[in-house]
Amino acid sequence: MPDFAEAAFKLTGIHLSEVQLSAFDLYAGELIEWNARFNLTSITDPEQIKTKHFLDSLSCWQALRNAPPARIIDVGTGAGFPGLPLKILQPELQLTLVEATAKKASFLSHVVQVLRLEGVTVLAKRAEQVGQEAEHRQAYDWALARAVAPMAVLAEYLLPLVKLGGFALAQKGKGAKGETDAAKLAIEKLGGELSELIQVTIPGLEEERWLVVLKKIAPTPAMYPRRPGMPSKRPLG
Repeated sequence: MPDFAEAAFKLTGIHLSEVQLSAFDLYAGELIEWNARFNLTSITDPEQIKTKHFLDSLSCWQALRNAPPARIIDVGTGAGFPGLPLKILQPELQLTLVEATAKKASFLSHVVQVLRLEGVTVLAKRAEQVGQEAEHRQAYDWALARAVAPMAVLAEYLLPLVKLGGFALAQKGKGAKGETDAAKLAIEKLGGELSELIQVTIPGLEEERWLVVLKKIAPTPAMYPRRPGMPSKRPLG
């Protein structure tokens, strides 16, 4: 396992301070402690947490730094990935975390307090609800998701939240290109287009990892996202 600070620099080009490194250690400790009671993640080894959760999340900076965001939303964030590691990396970010599972949302609120993070909002809601709320709809520079759903479904969760000229980012594995090609019509219907596919190499991780970046080029029609459950039951095509 490579040194975490060194691996993070290799991924982001940013040298983490002692305060930031301490925050990651504290975050890992809280995750392990809560996980013993609530099963937040299948990954419980501290080194694995740093590789498979923290470094994997930080890899998103390779896309975000091309159009640095002021305001981001992380949909289906689970135990806070990729949003919270990115917030530790870039403390000035305004971050909204969307997580429908109550116990995970409680953990997120707890960690935000423990790490004394400012400018973080936790929403214990479905993505489809948030996408229809005026304060969130077309309000973000970037909307992010990590391994939440197939690409056509993700596009319906993410693009309604992104302002014109903003971006949606999905973290994907080796099937990223095929999945994105298959979702082309859905992405267009929602006001987006494929901006780029970025392959990332995570130090210590063998699996293939891709960042799928969509650009918002037209307003999302008012009917999207559809009511909760519909995007996954009947993906747009």
